[in-house]
Amino acid sequence: MRTIKIRVPSLLTLAVASIWATGSPLAQAQSLVDLYESARAFDAGYLSARLQYDANLARADQALANILPTAGLAAGVTRTDFQTSLLPTLSRPFSAENATLSASQPLYRPGNWAAYEQGKKQVYLAQAQLETAEQDLIVRTSQAYFDALASQDSLTFVKAQKAAVAEQLASAQRNFEVGTATITDSREAQARYDLVIAQEIAAENDLRVKKLALDQLVGKTGTQPLGLAAPLVLPTVVPVEANAWVLQSETVHPSILQARNNFDIAELEVTKAEAGHKPTLDLVASYGGTRNPNGTFTTTANSNTTTTTVGLSFNVPLFAGFATQNRIRETLSLSDKARTDLEGARRSVALSTRTAFFGLVSGQGQVKALEAAELSSQSALDANKLGYQVGVRINIDVLNSQSQLFQTKRDLARARYDVLIGGLRLRQANGTLKREDLLAINGLLVK
Repeated sequence: MRTIKIRVPSLLTLAVASIWATGSPLAQAQSLVDLYESARAFDAGYLSARLQYDANLARADQALANILPTAGLAAGVTRTDFQTSLLPTLSRPFSAENATLSASQPLYRPGNWAAYEQGKKQVYLAQAQLETAEQDLIVRTSQAYFDALASQDSLTFVKAQKAAVAEQLASAQRNFEVGTATITDSREAQARYDLVIAQEIAAENDLRVKKLALDQLVGKTGTQPLGLAAPLVLPTVVPVEANAWVLQSETVHPSILQARNNFDIAELEVTKAEAGHKPTLDLVASYGGTRNPNGTFTTTANSNTTTTTVGLSFNVPLFAGFATQNRIRETLSLSDKARTDLEGARRSVALSTRTAFFGLVSGQGQVKALEAAELSSQSALDANKLGYQVGVRINIDVLNSQSQLFQTKRDLARARYDVLIGGLRLRQANGTLKREDLLAINGLLVK
């Protein structure tokens, strides 16, 4: 007869393992808002979007130059050596100094005003693009945060299951040694224990990978996210109708705002193209002076002359080789395309919002079902343990009940995290996601 021995972890060992899995209490744990602020200052994708936003603002401001006056200063010095071969021979050098200040103010230039309006639309477009990047960062940070917590929970449950299976294995060995059980019970328990060991190794590696992903996102090492407090009451979905969420997206969703601004810019581009057929009117003025300190070739006396001009410059385009007509046709097609893109953005946002809404409602239902399943699994485990002790249940029944209980606990923890992330994704889907939404989740964390 061969005795199978297994070392059962002590309560102290399990406590140390649980602390390692959930984070050392001596270490400074970070909340979701803390890590989001760190990611906001470190994440390359968000910082790139922020710099692009600044560049877009500067590009939009350039359009203001189209309606403002322009001025320029020109100056020059020339020296002339005048010679003649006629008798008597004459050779006399002289110089000329001149400077001109000119200015122009557009009075009627429809194309310039359309470009100026486009510049203002570019500002709104840049704001919508930056808001998209901010919402994406909120979701990515939250996903990485709860992925790490889910991995910690999985490892904790696997360790607890390993301890429970080890106790069951030791019990089966004792019963076998005294002749009240067969070797089958011990071998079944040993097989289940070996399986849990493999699951523990996989859980440890998964936790390591999830922590590295979170570290890379926030620019810190050894991040330790705070867990959810117990008991936990998940937030409800408000409004309770999917259509209400869709209606909110019409006026605030960044994708719709970008598409709407692109359509407005395309319409203004048509106006610019049509301005190619229209006249232009500018106010022009100049002031210039010329100084001849040595005279000219006609006189040796010093001379100074000044010229001041003020007037209107009127230009009427007559024919440009059909370039203007073809440009109008091009911009009209691009305007129709922008209108179609806007409608496509509305449909896409409506679909994603409804999908996220029903996914969140389904997730909340799963949490309630898993909470009930956890209680049922615990009751089933207790009943199987009692039945095993009195001989009406076999060892594999207890092992299966243990596996079912800890699997339910893992699924329940994951479902709760999915509901919290689902709430953020719903707000991202309809475009209302803000930093303040993280504060509500922060209130659910361990203080």
